[in-house]
Amino acid sequence: MSTRKPSTKGPGQAAKAETDETIGESFALSPDEASEVEESRPPRVQVLHETIRRQGEEELHRSATALAWSALAAGLSMGFSMLARALLRTHLPEASGGFLIENFGYTIGFLIVILARQQLFTENTITAVLPVMTVPSLGTFARLLRLWGIVLVGNLVGVALFAYGVLHMQVVDEPVRTSIADLGTGIMHNVPWQMFTKGIVAGWLIATMVWLLPGAGTSRALIVLLVTYLVGIGGFTHIIVGSTEVLYLVFLGQATFASYLFDFALPTLAGNIVGGSVIFALISHAQVRSDD
Repeated sequence: MSTRKPSTKGPGQAAKAETDETIGESFALSPDEASEVEESRPPRVQVLHETIRRQGEEELHRSATALAWSALAAGLSMGFSMLARALLRTHLPEASGGFLIENFGYTIGFLIVILARQQLFTENTITAVLPVMTVPSLGTFARLLRLWGIVLVGNLVGVALFAYGVLHMQVVDEPVRTSIADLGTGIMHNVPWQMFTKGIVAGWLIATMVWLLPGAGTSRALIVLLVTYLVGIGGFTHIIVGSTEVLYLVFLGQATFASYLFDFALPTLAGNIVGGSVIFALISHAQVRSDD
């Protein structure tokens, strides 16, 4: 006959021991149930980091021709953000909530580009930067600058072609063309410092979107819609979408190319890079390194 040895632990210690056992062992799960638990857990931050880093590695090693064509396609696609927003602005009835509905049009270009896996410059401010931060070298930094240069030029050529085509090919009616001009005029009301600071927020949000996508599963489109909608209603400046609207003004003769370049493009570009690469990518990389 066995006897149970009396516990020498006090009530508080016994309760703590019981709690520790519960935390450690939890409930008895079958192998299938344990597998379901693992599958339902969100990916660890290291997994997100490595997923995006590998995507960046692939982009850094793509041929210049492939990057250029993909970037051109993305620029043309991003023009639909301007066009959709202008169409909604034109045809929505006058109402206090019209602005909120109108900005759903802002998300269209992003949805096309992200889901079609086209090269968008502001995506690369985090995706292609993580490989450089992981293994810093002159070689990886040179490939980053090469990627940025090709994609940025390709995007800008695409949006310029889109804006020029909308203006001269008469694909939309005059009220819609007026709405497009109003969008560009609204952007140019910002002074260069505002272009820069609003660009930081836009770069941060786009980098956040890229960070969320690997773990989004079937909700990828929803993530893109919600994040880019926030960029739109916030009036945060984005180098590619904003270039479509401001270059339309340039082709219309209501703005100069110098004004586009110095008042909008350079400050916004700097802000997007700071928000996406210097702040978000650096912090995201630092938290992973801190867990090593």
